[in-house]
Amino acid sequence: MDKTLQSTPSTTQPIVIFGGFMSFTMLYWDMRDALQRITGQPVFVVDVMGHDWLPTITSLGWPHLLRKLEQTVKTAAERSDTGKVTLIGHSVGGVFARLYLSPHPFMGHAYRGLNVVSDLITLGSPHYNRGGRTRGGHTSRRIEKRYPGAYFAPQVNYVAVAGRMQQGNSNGSLRERWAYKTYKEIAGQGDVWGDGLVPIQSALLNGAYQIVLDSVSHFSGFGGPWYGHEDVIPGWWEVWQEQRQQPATREQKE
Repeated sequence: MDKTLQSTPSTTQPIVIFGGFMSFTMLYWDMRDALQRITGQPVFVVDVMGHDWLPTITSLGWPHLLRKLEQTVKTAAERSDTGKVTLIGHSVGGVFARLYLSPHPFMGHAYRGLNVVSDLITLGSPHYNRGGRTRGGHTSRRIEKRYPGAYFAPQVNYVAVAGRMQQGNSNGSLRERWAYKTYKEIAGQGDVWGDGLVPIQSALLNGAYQIVLDSVSHFSGFGGPWYGHEDVIPGWWEVWQEQRQQPATREQKE
């Protein structure tokens, strides 16, 4: 696929990127710039630092990040011709984004993201997670219990993207052993395929349009190009843009 913008979009609908656990804004600047070139849309990154994530180990810390997401979406929506934005959540950011969509109060505040988000695209997000708090298991399980699967579809289009980069192997290389350990913590089984951190079955949200990308890793340093790399973005962005022009389906693309 051609990575360069073919034409200027006739309608402006900004994109918002919400990063993963312990990430900070600068890590997503290259992805932001690539998305802008490929889509022709303005792209915003939620302004967070690593320390903003520490309180999220318990649900008491969730509102701090959700309000940052809310403010960024509000700013982006002001530039939108449609009044909507496309929300991209990487890793646990995609899990939190599902809670942000809800019109129901969470700890005293209703974010109502479903009113301003047309599409939620999650990249390597551990939606189904058996792990402990440090692996985000508590977050995933609680949000899945409240809003299972693509809960707010069809008002919001859900897209779940997984990478097939590394199979876990308890007797393999260092990278294979690491994958085995993390996959087992998250999915309960280690000898499966995933992006080096999140196994495929954990990232594919039920009811979402599902995309599995070969040789794509969770992030830089996991052994291959990651979801936000300029060469990888068309593999999920353009596939989804083509799909949304078709009659509504929720088929898996591999």
